Amino acid sequence: MPSAFTQVFKTPDLRKKTVFTLGVIVLYRLGSHVPLPGVDYANVQRCVDEASGSGGLLGLANVFSGGALLQITLFALGILPYITASIILQLLTVVVPRLETLKKEGAAGQAKITQYTRYLTVALALVQGTGLVATARSGALFPACRTAAGIVPDTSVLTAAVMVLSVTAGTACVMWLAELITERGIGNGMSLLIFISIASTLPRALWAVKEQGEIADGWLGFGTVVLVGLVMVALVVFVEQGQRRIPVQYAKRMVGRRSYGGTATYIPLKVNQAGVVPVIFASSLLYIPALIAQFSHSDAGWAAWIMRNFVRGDHPFYVVAYFLLIVFFAFFYVAITFNAEEVAGNIRQAGGFVPGIRAGRPTAEYLGYVLNRLTWPGSLYLGLIALVPTVAFASLGGANQLTGTSILIIVSVGLETVKQINSQIEQHSYEGFLR
Repeated sequence: MPSAFTQVFKTPDLRKKTVFTLGVIVLYRLGSHVPLPGVDYANVQRCVDEASGSGGLLGLANVFSGGALLQITLFALGILPYITASIILQLLTVVVPRLETLKKEGAAGQAKITQYTRYLTVALALVQGTGLVATARSGALFPACRTAAGIVPDTSVLTAAVMVLSVTAGTACVMWLAELITERGIGNGMSLLIFISIASTLPRALWAVKEQGEIADGWLGFGTVVLVGLVMVALVVFVEQGQRRIPVQYAKRMVGRRSYGGTATYIPLKVNQAGVVPVIFASSLLYIPALIAQFSHSDAGWAAWIMRNFVRGDHPFYVVAYFLLIVFFAFFYVAITFNAEEVAGNIRQAGGFVPGIRAGRPTAEYLGYVLNRLTWPGSLYLGLIALVPTVAFASLGGANQLTGTSILIIVSVGLETVKQINSQIEQHSYEGFLR
């Protein structure tokens, strides 16, 4: 590992990309601490300290923003609107024929889809920013805080409009920073910003476990969380690296005097083909009824039932619903992102075949069969990773921020970034050898 870092800074191109990426990350973290205009920062800090370790309804969004959401800063929404817009466009590509045509047009079509993603991100930021400002003004952002109603002293329409526009501009800036990292830095910008946001909340969450623990002065709970976290990291690495390789053989053919084909390769099908998307989808869907109930009349029976069963992450009803939604979205997302018929058609056009399987429709059916068998353990793994820390650490104060989703994202992004760095180092080594 030290030799790899040394090699990165010895290579001029990689050194520039690394320094650029670190610079963008510093700007992102600075923006996460700039308060919004019209916000009483002293009241915000007082409410944040009182609600320390309580994620509430906005827990996942707060983790994804690096704690900026509850601080009501310029980058309060973080990268979450961009993630949501990207996922929505990816899903619509399968449903809308126009988007499917653009996807098949190559770089030009992908540029159009990227532009649509930017527009949708700004629209989502406006909607979510309006909800955040309305929640902060009403005091519902910190329901247990006595000074929550004084977070926004000026309740005029002009102040609210300035706050919403500032949050939207901050989201657009975060989106721009993520695209800059992707184009000129190392790794995927969106994934890296999520990684930095989640990693920045972990030290405070771990220390909250120690401070609020009652057994052995908190050190026993702290050690338990660290031990379980390490076990989960090992499990995530093991599963994320696991894949089923479908062998593909290409027939040899003559074109003029040259011989092409005759090679063997494989199609890598990951055990967790859906990634962390099902967890994000399930979490977002479960937040919707709780948010609606929060702004309804408190005497409504259905609202009280939702607040009783959907706010606490360790409630049995919440746990079962969350687990079933993760499994459902895992199958749904894999079905729309991996087109077995298209893959089988591409193999057939290239003159390839899966040994023992006829080309065409039988190959598509075989790929679909293998993918379904892989998705079952992958979806169950996602459900367990997302729920085990929430249920196990329900009695520990800051551990609700140490979710399985956070561990899954950190490990996955870290593995992917290291792979990209290693591939670029090997590429430069080959170039030096060729010279």
